[in-house]
Amino acid sequence: MTKPTPKAFNVMVAQPSEVEHIKDQSRYLRGTLVESFANPITGAIATDDVQLIKFHGAYIEDDRDLRLERQERKLEPAYEFMIRVRVPGGDLNAQQWLKLTDIADQYANKTLRITTRQAIQFHGILKFDLKKSIQAMDEAVLDSIAACGDVNRNVMCTPDASLSAIHAQVFPYAQKISEHLLPRTRAYHEIWLDQPEGCTLVAGGEPEEIEPLYGKHYLPRKFKIAIAIPPYNDTDVYINDIALIAIAEGEKLSGFNVAVGGGLGMTFGRLDTYPRLADTIGFCTPEQVLDVCYQIVAIQRDYGNRTDRKLSRFKYTIDKYGLEWFKTELNQRLGWDLAAAKPVKFITTGDQFGWHQTADGRWHLTLRVEYGRVKDTDEYQLKTALAQLSQYALDHAWSDFRLRLTANQNLVLANIEEAEKATVEALLEQYQYKIDAKHISGLRRNSIACVSLNTCPQAMAEAERYMPSFLDKLEPTLTQHGLFQDEIKIRMTGCPNGCGRSVAAEIGLIGKSPGRYNLYLGGGFEGERLNKLYRENLDEKALLNELQALLAKYSAERLQGEHFGDFVIRSGIVKATLVGSEFHQ
Repeated sequence: MTKPTPKAFNVMVAQPSEVEHIKDQSRYLRGTLVESFANPITGAIATDDVQLIKFHGAYIEDDRDLRLERQERKLEPAYEFMIRVRVPGGDLNAQQWLKLTDIADQYANKTLRITTRQAIQFHGILKFDLKKSIQAMDEAVLDSIAACGDVNRNVMCTPDASLSAIHAQVFPYAQKISEHLLPRTRAYHEIWLDQPEGCTLVAGGEPEEIEPLYGKHYLPRKFKIAIAIPPYNDTDVYINDIALIAIAEGEKLSGFNVAVGGGLGMTFGRLDTYPRLADTIGFCTPEQVLDVCYQIVAIQRDYGNRTDRKLSRFKYTIDKYGLEWFKTELNQRLGWDLAAAKPVKFITTGDQFGWHQTADGRWHLTLRVEYGRVKDTDEYQLKTALAQLSQYALDHAWSDFRLRLTANQNLVLANIEEAEKATVEALLEQYQYKIDAKHISGLRRNSIACVSLNTCPQAMAEAERYMPSFLDKLEPTLTQHGLFQDEIKIRMTGCPNGCGRSVAAEIGLIGKSPGRYNLYLGGGFEGERLNKLYRENLDEKALLNELQALLAKYSAERLQGEHFGDFVIRSGIVKATLVGSEFHQ
């Protein structure tokens, strides 16, 4: 392939998208956000600010359950905001958890939601409470900077220290990479924290460059990075723009395999959009990894598509110019070549529930949290239990106690001493929360669902609110065929954007319209294969009929130890999807 002509740094391309114009005129993400949030007439904000607010970690939404009623009453939609807290590696201390619980109760809908990227989301925040919410985060040394928008987002890492002897060496890199790639504009601090604008002058009296990495136009689209520690791929590492796979030599971190070009979003009706898994391009040492990530982001900044946002993700840049061109470009920018990648073996993308111990004698408890929604219900009071436990940890000086979010929307209670285990168990039992997930099916343990309706503006169908009842109707089939405890990965999303990672599941359900879903089969249990469309636009009855027949066939014909995703491919039910551009074939 002919080497493309490099673009001048951050030069606008011909016919840039409207979002590029908005960024260009935004004064480094300031726009008219101050004026929008001071406007008392509406619960909404200015059109351009709808794009800019994403860089500050928030989206404007409306309660879609009320949309029609409010239209009939000639009222504007019930506008509200979702805000996402940046939590590298999903790591929170007890004081931070209590503050987040307070924000949920005081300003949001009284729930916290663990995302599939190890962050916390709040929903239902009114326009005039958003600034108060951000200031409350700041009191707990938390922020929402770059939690959304065309920048590098929350950096993920395997959260469970009991899974690897090198975990303590690897985990800090989530924070290091996140900080290294943060935007440098002071807009967030000025607008939300009332910190005055600072302007440093350099020689000649000119203002210092505000965004040394991003420039005034930032990236063409969002950018995602994750770290996994084999043999566990619990961060679904290959679906990220940059996938870092930690490599151990004995009990020492020797470095990271580097893979690039993952991403799951697509658009129905456009065959030029597709999910893609990252390709491994080499190996770097721990001392090199920050520079590697920086230069990869810079290449996407310079070569990503700024005309068609549907084709602006890094995966399309890789496929447009070619992987060999990319490796050459990266090595030139680094000034040295990546080493050859090391052998890697993954066994699962799932979480390991229950108690597990590390070599230092401390215990870690992974709790199942249904689709990441931390709340109190009639059946159990998880939100209260976690708040009480956090307060107990503070009162009794459990200084190392941590609450760590997983990429599967679950929660790890980390660094618990032997003598404290009974206290943790008793407190959870007091609030009717079971400490392991053995009482539910393997399918349910491995299920993921995005928020979808009633708040997500992209949603075409239900997901989080529907998945529990859908599994209720499917589980009798599991029992009938001896599959109740079998680990099968099922994921549901309300649209094809990929938030619930449906196209990387053994069974994927993607909403097409209210009550109707596309059914995808054959994703890899270890996270190293995409699935394939099997049936389109099915209602619940048709979905259940298809899955009941497939599960019965799997039970009768599977090989010993064979996972469901592998079975449907071996049986010829669907073809394996190993290359993203073949997803629609």
